[in-house]
Amino acid sequence: MGILANVLVGLIAALHVYILVMEMFLWQKGPGMRFHGFDAELARRTAPLAANQGLYNGFLAAGLVWGLAAADPTGFRAQVFFLSCVVVAGVYGAVTANRRILVAQALPGALALAAVLAAR
Repeated sequence: MGILANVLVGLIAALHVYILVMEMFLWQKGPGMRFHGFDAELARRTAPLAANQGLYNGFLAAGLVWGLAAADPTGFRAQVFFLSCVVVAGVYGAVTANRRILVAQALPGALALAAVLAAR
């Protein structure tokens, strides 16, 4: 179960690196605008907000990588904390921005969190 938990944590970290790239670097380019359904003007106006969101996603990814690299109990605690942050951010995003965030972010985070707790 520990290997599965580590793989899931790694996938969630990779997801948040992907989100960082989309929000910080591709927001005003074709992939970012298609992903969010924005036209060029809306993407331009919201780019500073998106870059800020992307930075926070990078912090989530960094915390998860730290959790994978650190020895227990620190690694376990970091994974639980940052996965909990992922779940809360996903639920909040689903309620306030777009319901698909629940499936794209909160659900995978919750599954990884459950695996980490079960592996303990």
